Amino acid sequence: MSFSLLFTKRRPNMETIGEQKLWTFVGTEMRTRPLRCTKIRHNAAPEVTSFMELARRVAELQFMNRDHVLLFREQAADYLTTQNNSSLKPTLFRPDRGRKAPDAATLYPRFTHLSTAEELLLDRYRGKSIEMDRLKRHRILRWAILQHYEICPTPLLDVTHSLRIAASFASQAGGESAFVFVLGVPNLSGAITASAEAGLQIVRLSSVCPPAAVRPHIQEGYLLGEYPEIAASQQKAHYPHFEIDFGRRLVAKFRFNPHEFWKDDAFPMVERDALYPNNDPLCDLAQDIRQVLNDNA
Repeated sequence: MSFSLLFTKRRPNMETIGEQKLWTFVGTEMRTRPLRCTKIRHNAAPEVTSFMELARRVAELQFMNRDHVLLFREQAADYLTTQNNSSLKPTLFRPDRGRKAPDAATLYPRFTHLSTAEELLLDRYRGKSIEMDRLKRHRILRWAILQHYEICPTPLLDVTHSLRIAASFASQAGGESAFVFVLGVPNLSGAITASAEAGLQIVRLSSVCPPAAVRPHIQEGYLLGEYPEIAASQQKAHYPHFEIDFGRRLVAKFRFNPHEFWKDDAFPMVERDALYPNNDPLCDLAQDIRQVLNDNA
């Protein structure tokens, strides 16, 4: 879409509530058009051939969907529900195999495992940060560290504010195709953004981890969670499985060939060693907790 078209298209000064449209890309179309989220999830991901093409499309998405902040999720595949819609579920609520959602008998030991990991984190985190009191009081902050450092499954979903970081992660899965998902969230404010209207909590990792833990800063990491948070398997019973799926926040999805995608040297892929710095003290802490959890399994 040209700049002249974007800025000359007449818009009302005030939109009527409930009539805002979600703008996205479909198939090979080069311009955005309004579409419901369910249709976006159901349609195939449009292909982009370079990082600059992806960046231009995301720039248009942000301009057209100005009521949302865009965050990005990378995956090696477009995982689908039984209705063939894109699914972006937290690790705790993903099926072990196939597409069948985990039942109560599966979720109970997962939540127990998570609770044990929280206790271990608090025990080993003492002295690492001046924010220890906040970590004790706010469960979602503990979940954020456990999820980001891949200690155990949690009810949170990893995302990033950086399109280049997301595309770099997606490219390192080793396949012929990679996917970047664009999610729309409310305006961000502070370390934790909680929106009762959207049913979301958004955690900014750089405000949770101590400054020496550079990995969250480099990755520009955020975590998405339900609001109010689902803290036990009994509470999960009050939520249908389709509700605990961040595919419901999907604005767009893109597919690309990682072997051709980074041909523009002006925007090279961020290498794995840079994404996972080896001098992050929380990596050793995470490894220690994982070992204890494995020994007690």
